[in-house]
Amino acid sequence: MGSASSAQKPKGANKDKKYRIAVMPGDGTGPEVIAEGIKILKAVAASEGLSFEWIPYDLGGERYKKTGEILPGSALAELRKVDAIYLGAIGHPDVKPGILEKGLLLQLRFELDQYINLRPVKLYPNVDSPLKNKGPQDIDFVVVRENTGGIYTGMGGASMVGTKDEVATQLMVYTRPVVERCIRYAYEFTRKRNRKKQLTLVHKNNVLTHCGDLWVRTHKEVGDKDYKDIKQDYNHVDACTMWMVKNPEFYDVIVTENLFGDIITDLGAMIQGGMGIAAGGNINPEGVSMFEPIGGSAPKYTGKNVINPLAAVCAGGMMLETLGEEKAGKRVEDAVFKLLSSGKMKSL
Repeated sequence: MGSASSAQKPKGANKDKKYRIAVMPGDGTGPEVIAEGIKILKAVAASEGLSFEWIPYDLGGERYKKTGEILPGSALAELRKVDAIYLGAIGHPDVKPGILEKGLLLQLRFELDQYINLRPVKLYPNVDSPLKNKGPQDIDFVVVRENTGGIYTGMGGASMVGTKDEVATQLMVYTRPVVERCIRYAYEFTRKRNRKKQLTLVHKNNVLTHCGDLWVRTHKEVGDKDYKDIKQDYNHVDACTMWMVKNPEFYDVIVTENLFGDIITDLGAMIQGGMGIAAGGNINPEGVSMFEPIGGSAPKYTGKNVINPLAAVCAGGMMLETLGEEKAGKRVEDAVFKLLSSGKMKSL
């Protein structure tokens, strides 16, 4: 995790140390890993004087099959009032791909304005990376992905569908405020992380000249004005994928737009040892954030007790940090580090 929420405007710990957490176990193996994560959160809460109210939601594939509901308005209204959302996994083999992803995951991000996707890429001890001769000292960076704009907003359309002249468009659209709030978050995160103090913007401004220029100019203008202590860097996205494999130790914090961030964070998950250890947060620094293991629902493994729960555990630690309970969040990370250092368990 590594100070996963350090750029967020701290809410501070609740005065009564009690947090209302919406729990969405989801589909497939999601309920299994979330159950293990809750065990860890209960343990650290007891030692840190915290308490949780767990509010269950059965949103996901099974509910959709039974009722046709994906994200009812009543549930969304309730979710606006919780302190955080703890999500297992969404994806059901009997539901057409895209229905749940768009109707639930993307809708939550957009409706709750979770405009930052935060993805630590950290190789833990005794976890095998596919990168030869790279160890924990080499793979420890964070990707800040813009999470509610760009091509995923669905602007565009299709005509003459199914004919030989079919036309389809999907537009990458960004405004200065959307770009700037993401870049400012990334600068603040880099400053608080306080490692190399280097922020790398990833885009493709040699081809995507309009959106790319907006991101590049905003990165420079914000940095030059307010973050002179942070080194500015830029990679084309294709070059970034190369350097993440060849020299991951170069990176400190990466900031990027939605589509490119979606792609490079999966590469990041692989170089840190796989989906079993990869956790992420969908962050609204002023509102309700959602935390999840990055791996999918893996329905064929449901009930077999073989899915590694550490990604869900790490997501729980990120949630604690984002709620302002940084000490408790650090205890979760330290416990994962200690377990993996012992060699008793590998994240595969």
